[in-house]
Amino acid sequence: MNIHNVKLTVSAVSEKQYPKTEMPEIAFVGRSNVGKSSLINKLLNRKSLARVSQTPGKTVTINFYNIDDTVHLVDLPGYGYAARSQSEIKKWGAMIENYLRDREQLIKTVLLVDSRHAPTKDDCTMIDWIRAYDDSGVIVVATKTDKLKKSQIEKNLELIWETLELCEDDVLVPFSTKDDEGKFTVWDIINMLLSADAKSLEE
Repeated sequence: MNIHNVKLTVSAVSEKQYPKTEMPEIAFVGRSNVGKSSLINKLLNRKSLARVSQTPGKTVTINFYNIDDTVHLVDLPGYGYAARSQSEIKKWGAMIENYLRDREQLIKTVLLVDSRHAPTKDDCTMIDWIRAYDDSGVIVVATKTDKLKKSQIEKNLELIWETLELCEDDVLVPFSTKDDEGKFTVWDIINMLLSADAKSLEE
């Protein structure tokens, strides 16, 4: 996709603040510090549009990024940061689940996992949530592959595939912000999703 204009539409904490548009939305979700903001910046060729923090759990809002008035890329709050209070964790969980369940503009949720480690219990719970609201196949992006030795990548991807119980309808994309690994694959997926959504609206 040739990107011309990108802007943060809103950082929302409730449904009332969501953008009042009919634009399709593709959401990115993952545990705290998995690299969602870095991935979004990489996709959009921006260095700091999405704020990257060294402090896990920093993103406590749902951030909507408008791409050429064509699609919103949505950065959901990170989960699994133990230092947060139980009330905060519960609030974030409700925020994410309500968005996944109720947002009509949402056409796909992409799960990010850290390629260096086996998916966590929270990752497995999240993929179950995604499957509950979307039965068309899961898209998983394995981030930070540049931090692995080449000999480790295939083995780690196999572990992710098995732990998340992925099947032939699912997609697993290795991704690195240090080079372009995965960037164009993710854009191909986004463009395919947008084309399918536009076609469904015409029918």
